[in-house]
Amino acid sequence: MTAAAAAMAASKMTPIFRFTPAALTSLMLALPLALILAGCATQVKVEPVAPVAMPAGWSQNGGNATPMEPDLDWWRHFGSDELSTLVHEGQNNNYEIGAAVSRVRQAQVQAAIAGAPLLPEADLSIGASRDIPFSSGAASTNASGMLEVGYEIDFWGKNRAGQQAAEASYRANVYDRETVALTVTSGIVATYLQVLSLRDRLEIARNNVSNAERVLALVQAQSRAGAASRLDLARQRAALAGQRAGIPDLEQQERAAEITLAILLGRPPQDFSVKQNGLDGIAMPDIAPGLPSELLTRRPDIRRDEARLAAANANVAAARAALFPSIRLTGSTGAQSSALQSLFDGPNLLANLGLSLTAPIFDGGRLANQRELAIAQQQELVQVYRSTVINALSEVEKALGQIESLEQQYKLKRTEVEQARVAFELSEVRYRIGAEDLMTVLDTQRSLSDADTALGLLKLQRLQATVTLYKALGGGWREDPTQPPAPDLPPLPSEGGTVTYPVKPR
Repeated sequence: MTAAAAAMAASKMTPIFRFTPAALTSLMLALPLALILAGCATQVKVEPVAPVAMPAGWSQNGGNATPMEPDLDWWRHFGSDELSTLVHEGQNNNYEIGAAVSRVRQAQVQAAIAGAPLLPEADLSIGASRDIPFSSGAASTNASGMLEVGYEIDFWGKNRAGQQAAEASYRANVYDRETVALTVTSGIVATYLQVLSLRDRLEIARNNVSNAERVLALVQAQSRAGAASRLDLARQRAALAGQRAGIPDLEQQERAAEITLAILLGRPPQDFSVKQNGLDGIAMPDIAPGLPSELLTRRPDIRRDEARLAAANANVAAARAALFPSIRLTGSTGAQSSALQSLFDGPNLLANLGLSLTAPIFDGGRLANQRELAIAQQQELVQVYRSTVINALSEVEKALGQIESLEQQYKLKRTEVEQARVAFELSEVRYRIGAEDLMTVLDTQRSLSDADTALGLLKLQRLQATVTLYKALGGGWREDPTQPPAPDLPPLPSEGGTVTYPVKPR
């Protein structure tokens, strides 16, 4: 058996046709049949996805902010250089972002692997052997070389669909990386603000302790003069102890928040500490949400689900194409000789051309069920996409309502704090001259302490609601214009209306 015949016999592609007039006739008959079957395959349609209704505007107007979109450095609007430095550090060192970047690289390689079947395959084999007989006779040397080329004709688009699915998955991982980065950035900003708020609350708690100590000194003086009872003295001592008891818990909360922030930055918490002391140096940004339909291009998680849906569409096409025959062209050329010197002589050269057509006949329903599975997965991702859009709309709406409510609460609470401080100071003066009893002083002292604490919490909640709104609007993220758009996605409306993401027939 010649080397060429042995190579063709070892091939898994059967039957094999010699490059003869009969082989040409078979090829000419097979190609029109394949094209007819391909035309039948591409006429199979998939039902389009129902549209997602987009409102024309928000029920909350977003305050009196000048209409603007979040920029990429939206955290700078809080006016803290330290915060900007920490965000930059977290975006470079956070381990979750690093893992997401690795997933992007994996998806990029998978897309390259998926595109390989669209190109021919070539294998080169070279061998040599020397036969040494045990009996008398001369030793002989055999040498062979063979180049084999194979190519699958992608009539039904199976390989192309596989490549499109892998490319869409790659884009989905890019968008997922942006989603992770936005989540981490928002977490850094929110946690940083929480640290500063806890320091403000600690300052308020220490001021309340100072007030309680001053009142206690006054009660002690009144007691020595016989103007205050032991009951009054015990009450004020209990009030002072209660004020002091709240400080260790606040200190622990502050340290826990700093540890959380250090983790987001990707550094050990032992040597980490925030330098800024409170929220006084933090600005209150104003931002308008724009149109609801703009969320579809602003939010990377929505673009991620779009890309996943596009990948699912391609998988449906690939699973459908697998139901039809596959056609593969093969060719080989090489040489075989009993002497190395004559390996490439004309009489020793061999060549073959083959065509194989493999059609599924019975597989127990495997291919058909794989197609049904791909369709079911596509339908699942349609629902996931709709859910993501609805959640995005609700997140923005909730953030706008929260900002408006907190703004009103903060203004009213600030007035309450001012009046509570006046009441406490007056009650203290009146108690000093004997015009009020201690219970009035204790009530006004407690009211001032509670109002101060509530005002600090409202300020933090107002700032964090702004962070939530930035995140809900996509954090200023914009898709890189150098990247190709996701396939199968029509242009988005500029105003309220509907958006349809159809599954195109293959």
